[in-house]
Amino acid sequence: MSILVKICGLSTPGTLDAALDAGADMVGFVFFPPSPRHIAAATARDLGARVAGRARKVALTVDADDVMLAQIIDALKPELLQLHGHESPQRVAAIREMFGVPVMKVLPIETKSDLAAIEPFTRVADRILFDARPPRDATRPGGLGKPFDWRLLEGLDLPVPFMLSGGLDPGNVAEAIRITRAPGVDVSSGVESAPGVKDGDQIRAFIRAAREGLRVDALS
Repeated sequence: MSILVKICGLSTPGTLDAALDAGADMVGFVFFPPSPRHIAAATARDLGARVAGRARKVALTVDADDVMLAQIIDALKPELLQLHGHESPQRVAAIREMFGVPVMKVLPIETKSDLAAIEPFTRVADRILFDARPPRDATRPGGLGKPFDWRLLEGLDLPVPFMLSGGLDPGNVAEAIRITRAPGVDVSSGVESAPGVKDGDQIRAFIRAAREGLRVDALS
């Protein structure tokens, strides 16, 4: 078993380079103005070119319309669209068909009852990403540094790959992998020194901890 590591919310050349040099499999860019990690199209174009095939580019959007999605795809040329809003299975399928880009749907998890929402999306999305459900007064759906009860995903068997997000950091990612056996992990605020400000040392520590956690789990 190998594990995919995604560093999300990158916005500067230096932190992007840190993620790439440390071996990130996916690098994520946020297109959602309320987020402190939001980037403009021009920045996306420059950062996307800098990736140069070293990792898969992921565009994170929140209930974006077709016009915005087209602009994002033109600027970044992502290998994966991460849908972090209230998109229905029908909307996910329509986006995937319209733009011809693989889609990862984010689903919020708080209690066991939330697992009932998974099945319809496994028929239309290429990947599922599980994140903590945001507080009701939150102004954005992710990047809040809040974990959920990882035990809810124990023994989960899906027909598509899934990734784990929500409150992960270098100190807990190995335990999260051990409990969920997730084939992929995604971090944003857990490798920041301030909201939206990525830290190169924390990025490297996170990737190292994820790889080491998987190795230890495989040996146990």
